[in-house]
Amino acid sequence: MSASVEGNAIAELMGEKEGIEVTKYPAMIRIDGGKVIEFDMEEIAEYLGVEEFTTADFEVETSTHYGRMAKLDDKVMLFANPEDAAELLGFDLPEEEDEPQLPG
Repeated sequence: MSASVEGNAIAELMGEKEGIEVTKYPAMIRIDGGKVIEFDMEEIAEYLGVEEFTTADFEVETSTHYGRMAKLDDKVMLFANPEDAAELLGFDLPEEEDEPQLPG
């Protein structure tokens, strides 16, 4: 997150959630969590005291991220393992191949 007014507020809100760790730096804020971090736009808007906070607004505050970001109408989800987001995003994962067998 950028260390803006909105970014700091989002970090405060997320820091209240179980399993979320917030680290502040001079120009950015790092938000770490488990396999998936979910940012609820309605919850963020309420926390900011604004009528609406969209996923586009959220992207403005996001300086960089690891994993796969999935934007839905009302929330943004960050997946540590991009493959965990495949079904939600409509990606087909390659079939796992059986272990090669020696002739015998």
